[in-house]
Amino acid sequence: MKVYENQLYKEDIKYIADLDLPWNLLNNTSILISGASGLVGSCLIDVIMYRNMVTGLNCSVYALGRSDVKARDRFQYCWNDEKFNFISHDINAPLEIASLEKIGYVLHMASNTHPVAYATDPIGTVTTNIIGTNNMLEFAVNHNAKRFAFLSSNEIYGENRGDVEFFDEHYCGYIDSNTMRAGYPESKRCGEALCQAYIRQKGLDIVIPRLTRSYGPTMLMSDTKAISQFIRKGVAGEDIVLKSAGTQYYSYTYVADAVAGLLTVLLKGECGAAYNIADKSGDIMMRDLAAIIADYVGLKVVFEYPDDVEKAGYSTATKARLNGGKLKNLGWSMKYDISRGIQRTIEIIKTL
Repeated sequence: MKVYENQLYKEDIKYIADLDLPWNLLNNTSILISGASGLVGSCLIDVIMYRNMVTGLNCSVYALGRSDVKARDRFQYCWNDEKFNFISHDINAPLEIASLEKIGYVLHMASNTHPVAYATDPIGTVTTNIIGTNNMLEFAVNHNAKRFAFLSSNEIYGENRGDVEFFDEHYCGYIDSNTMRAGYPESKRCGEALCQAYIRQKGLDIVIPRLTRSYGPTMLMSDTKAISQFIRKGVAGEDIVLKSAGTQYYSYTYVADAVAGLLTVLLKGECGAAYNIADKSGDIMMRDLAAIIADYVGLKVVFEYPDDVEKAGYSTATKARLNGGKLKNLGWSMKYDISRGIQRTIEIIKTL
């Protein structure tokens, strides 16, 4: 079974598509999405294609990714739809679509987002977030985009200095820039700064949604984030492996809530503003997260030391809880707390 055929996942797509948002802004327009086959990008595309089919949204989707084979498998249900267009492209190279003179919205979502990728491809991690972002921004300017969204990350906050419990959008914690692991948060910070430069110098309308540690049934099986490894182990009937004391306290967001937040920022956010997509009900310590998954599938949690490659890519942040109040003021709320989101993810993945 494909994820888009699962009944629970269909309910997620319908939930997002039925939200009270100014969908009319997407009527008869187009949207370009980099990182189209990723956790969040693929779910967003499913929502747009659903509204095209059910409500006549008439929004053309231009999905960017590196693998035609993977994309064809993921989007098989809409591959031949005239409103769906896949473009095989490495965003570290300038982008041009000869048949497209104007674009409605551009969402830059492509990025290395898990520890092994940071450790094995640190150059690609940095260039995607800086050079790739610049290429996407240039494309948006050259094609008169209505709005650009740069998907940023909780990683930009760095380490909690011990002075706050929650990071609001103005917080700036410590990052040791002279480490390999710093490539991801520092380049995300640089990407945000680049967006502000394009607002000022090129007059581009830009919003910055900041994702927490996101999870859900659209996660890639190659994802090495701790929560993804926990879920895969649980679905496979294997004990959950904890590779630290598990006292890290983070915010997490189920993919349907992440996409709902992203769309809220895209359609209602203020130009130049950043918005945390987070809620307290998604916050949990890593050891408790492992326990929830183990308990749900009837397994136990075991400790194992990470290998050198994994350890090199791990975040050193011990507390990263985000304040989502700014986004809530736009009308967003989290539907799935961490327990419900985890259970839903496991039930869907079991059928795939």
